[in-house]
Amino acid sequence: MHRSQFWKKTLGAALIFGAFAGQALAANPVLSLQSTPTPGVLGSNVAVDVLIAGISDLYGYQFSLSFDPALLHFSSASEGAFLSGGGSTFWNPGSVDNSLGQISFTFNSLIGSIPGVSGDGVLARFNFQVTGVGNSALNFSDVLLLNSQLAELPVQINNGSLATVNAVPEPSTWLMLGAGLAGLGLLRSRSKRPTEAAPA
Repeated sequence: MHRSQFWKKTLGAALIFGAFAGQALAANPVLSLQSTPTPGVLGSNVAVDVLIAGISDLYGYQFSLSFDPALLHFSSASEGAFLSGGGSTFWNPGSVDNSLGQISFTFNSLIGSIPGVSGDGVLARFNFQVTGVGNSALNFSDVLLLNSQLAELPVQINNGSLATVNAVPEPSTWLMLGAGLAGLGLLRSRSKRPTEAAPA
């Protein structure tokens, strides 16, 4: 009798532990950023993708994104392929303030009574012109993810940053510069040679 009670308690404890362990392993989906190319080069364009990973039943989302206006100038936005893979969508890139460095309330939603989308993918792409050299923080705010029942989905938010650098001369430019310096050095060495005396 005691042995039976012991095994019941042990089995119950194991089941409870397993339930908590399963919850710990089921991590929240992750919202993050990826820049291409990186670092960004002064005077060129760079794309910043908003990524979602490990999401289940995503029906709609919204977020705002801030950037350093001294380094980046927003030029355009486009809808990512992730949500539209589930059906027709209603997409809005939000309002942009380049003087403050803010893209406010970008949102997208599926249309109709359909299930949400699960998995990993790109939610949106923002294109910037690199106008300065340094390191721009890229920070999310106003984040909201909804499932097909219009219930809020938990999400882990990973803010990002983008380094920007001066343009680096191409290898051919370095070769031309080196050849020019070598030629200049050769001319200088010739001009310093003593002139030979004329024969008597």
